[in-house]
Amino acid sequence: MKALDTNVLARFFIDDADDIEAARQRPAAAEAMSQRAFVPVTVLLEFEWVMRGFYELTRPDVIRVMRALTGIEHVVIEDRHDVLTALEHHEQGLDFADALHLARSTRATGLVTFDRKLFERASNLGLTPPVELLA
Repeated sequence: MKALDTNVLARFFIDDADDIEAARQRPAAAEAMSQRAFVPVTVLLEFEWVMRGFYELTRPDVIRVMRALTGIEHVVIEDRHDVLTALEHHEQGLDFADALHLARSTRATGLVTFDRKLFERASNLGLTPPVELLA
């Protein structure tokens, strides 16, 4: 089993008609995705950023792509349960990175931050571990 990186996921899931290199690489990405593979959480974090920041996909589109990826049976997602939890929280309004940080912090008694939006959204949703706002 080989690990996939962000570029492979982007080439597979995103049809960038303006990028000749992407079109050339897409068949190889499809081949890699057709085999048993591993996707690290760090790659998912970067992939979300690329979809949102570079390709300017909407939140619902990003979530749709992530759900499609997590639904591929022969692709192993690192900490799959945490990723699915983070996707749920992302759907509820949390930034994906924040949702992932929170989902992966279940061994902690809380998550401390200076980010008021994260604090307010997580608190309003009653997410655990609780988010604590530092002054």
